[in-house]
Amino acid sequence: MLFHLLFPLREVAAFNVFRYITFRSIVAFLIAALVSVVWGRHFIRRVRRLQFGQVVRGDGPASHLKKAGTPTMGGVFIVGSLLAAIAVCGNFLSAPLGAALSVTLLFFVLGAVDDCLKVSRGSPAGLRPRTKLFWQFLVAGAASVLLVRSGVVGTGVHVPFLKEPLLDAGWWYAPFAALVVVGSSNAANLTDGLDGLAIGPIITSAAALSVLAYVAGHSEIAGYLYIPYVEGVGELTVLGAALLGAGVGFLWYNSHPAEIFMGDAGSLSLGAALGMMAVLTKNELLFVVIGGVLVMEALSVIIQVLWFKASGRRVFRMAPIHHHFELMGWPESKVIVRFWIISICLALMSLATLKTR
Repeated sequence: MLFHLLFPLREVAAFNVFRYITFRSIVAFLIAALVSVVWGRHFIRRVRRLQFGQVVRGDGPASHLKKAGTPTMGGVFIVGSLLAAIAVCGNFLSAPLGAALSVTLLFFVLGAVDDCLKVSRGSPAGLRPRTKLFWQFLVAGAASVLLVRSGVVGTGVHVPFLKEPLLDAGWWYAPFAALVVVGSSNAANLTDGLDGLAIGPIITSAAALSVLAYVAGHSEIAGYLYIPYVEGVGELTVLGAALLGAGVGFLWYNSHPAEIFMGDAGSLSLGAALGMMAVLTKNELLFVVIGGVLVMEALSVIIQVLWFKASGRRVFRMAPIHHHFELMGWPESKVIVRFWIISICLALMSLATLKTR
């Protein structure tokens, strides 16, 4: 909101900087990080008093049983910090920003309901998987249809190394975009199994997508790099910076040993935010590389389930794959840091494709 109050004063030197996305992104990062760190301390204390603790799966690694009762639903102060930063620095006239925020908040509500049910029942089973998928596809599908109908995004599917779209999906683009958002949301949810494991790839993915949003929203840079220009999508740079700051603030408390977990309220909403950024910047396929760790976690579960149903045997000792490495004897902290390293490398690889078209 502050952006809209100060923008009319842009001719005054002191307020001129607020028209620049780069400046507002830096401010959004700092606000989100500060709010997250300060609010997080009070939020954890409050959740402990309410005895709103994590319910641990009985079939998971034995070392995780000691994590039972750790405060959960940290997604509340992650998303809350993000919104505080966007309220100050965001341009709400941007259709891409409005769409991404709306989907993020609706997925947050879904995750919060799931978290509350788990705690109230004292069971790791919250909403039924089919129910969650139904609402995820309903929200993501409706958003995708509106984006296509309004012309905010085109229906071309782009891949790195090609200057032109690989194909024009037409109305099939809407279900494809919805699948990207829902897949990203659930992949983040599956990755959220170790202290700080999920937030690391979310931070690196948000950073990479913020750069891609900036160049896709700048007509001259987009034309020079042969990437699709999307009007107003540069504002997602501010969203990505706010997500980055809120994630860093959350990591202050979520690093091993974690004082709080993000819960489904955090993982489902942040994963959806990343998926929307990928769709709106026309990097749906490149997102497989950007969020490679999230994709790897999701694929490990799919492979494990399908192979077990077909042969009665397991490919991994346990899925998602981070549990496989734990059971191989890797310390939890080593699994986390190595996955972070992979995530950073993949994010840098994805940005390198900007010069290969």
